[in-house]
Amino acid sequence: MARAELDKRPTDVRRMFDEVAKRYDITNDVLSLGQDRRWRRDVFRAIDPRPGDLVLDLAAGTGTSSAPFVGAGAVVVPCDFSLGMLQVGKEARPHLPFVAGDATRLPFADDSFDAVTISFGLRNVVDHAAALAEMHRVTRPGGTLVVCEFSHPTWAPFRTVYVEYLMRALPPVATAVSSSPDAYVYLAESIRAWPDQERLAGVIGDAGWSGVEWRNLSGGIVALHRATA
Repeated sequence: MARAELDKRPTDVRRMFDEVAKRYDITNDVLSLGQDRRWRRDVFRAIDPRPGDLVLDLAAGTGTSSAPFVGAGAVVVPCDFSLGMLQVGKEARPHLPFVAGDATRLPFADDSFDAVTISFGLRNVVDHAAALAEMHRVTRPGGTLVVCEFSHPTWAPFRTVYVEYLMRALPPVATAVSSSPDAYVYLAESIRAWPDQERLAGVIGDAGWSGVEWRNLSGGIVALHRATA
């Protein structure tokens, strides 16, 4: 894929997620070999929600990542820019208050949330620095940010195998299980081009967040960044 293809317009990315919405959760489960469930649990533990906390779950998709917060007694707002994802999510989880919103122009007041989280979505925002600044704006002072995103495996030999999987194995597997397999070619490229753990921490800090730290999951395939407003 040409580098220029990564510079998709927001409407193109939105359309792509609309198309994959119907089988999005099962496709992610297959492609991650079930690891996505563990990663969601790690996000939940990093937020550590208390009863009554107000949590913003950005790029929430169908709400799979949002549901555990309800069980903890928190109030969660699943937000996504894909109407297709929101429609599928509302059908599956009608009790969740899904909101359509652009991560770079969030439809919420300043200091609204106790915590903000985004899992595997920051990579798909055209201006991720602006999105991080918006997340900071809507989080109360002392509130928490948790970013869960694909990253760079820390062991070089494994990193080579991982990149080969992304570029060669992922598209054929996606063809078998996804409702829009072409989208996963773009997703593979976007993962490979994404900043490593340290560089992303710097972007988060530049957006106004403090105490930025990260933890590698699955050998660095995924990194969990945590910061304070």
